[in-house]
Amino acid sequence: MNPAYTVIVPAYNEEDRIRELLDQMPGSGGKFIVVCDGTDDTPEIVRSFSRENPDLDLVCLTYSRRLGKGGAVREGFSSASGPLVGYMDADGSTSLSQMEGLIDAIDGADGIIGSRWLPGSLITTRQGCVRRLESRVFNLMVRLLFSLRYSDTQCGAKVFKKAAIDAVIGDMISTGFEFDVELLWRLSRKGFRVKELPITWKNQGASRVRGSDIFGMLTTLFLLRLGGTSR
Repeated sequence: MNPAYTVIVPAYNEEDRIRELLDQMPGSGGKFIVVCDGTDDTPEIVRSFSRENPDLDLVCLTYSRRLGKGGAVREGFSSASGPLVGYMDADGSTSLSQMEGLIDAIDGADGIIGSRWLPGSLITTRQGCVRRLESRVFNLMVRLLFSLRYSDTQCGAKVFKKAAIDAVIGDMISTGFEFDVELLWRLSRKGFRVKELPITWKNQGASRVRGSDIFGMLTTLFLLRLGGTSR
């Protein structure tokens, strides 16, 4: 029987943080796919947790090569089942209960994304000033390039109808952190409606996104918008 939803968790070298998220999974009605493409013990931790919780629908996919955030999500999409599919960060910045809140609120939309910048959002631990500035500059560039009116394309909490994902995933070229922007853009171009909801979020530090990554993300997005290919 298909699960009510599938949640994908890209987990690159998350051995120090993944357990907090795993502990939230038992008792839920979904399927969970953890995609591991690092070099640490994350896969062993996930598989051990799965053995300890045999009633939990938990799958661990492992790769010997670096997939990138977008590449990991795409691999998860290919193994997802059920009418809804989403993805969230492995670091616990967003809780599983917040993801379930998005699922409950999707209603007639084709997708729903969490936002740290909408009125009503709750940031329990904030990022540093530089990171917040980088985030706002990136969001402005996304609005200018793609005419996407979302306040936060990069929040690690998103849920979509699987039919909508299936309609665009074959066109996707991004494999890095810019994946979120391309996905939202391609969905909008095909007429799918994705709404945005305030979310509770906490900065966990040790972000995988660096200043140089933001430059690379913008470069890839410029090429994408101009009809080029991903790097």
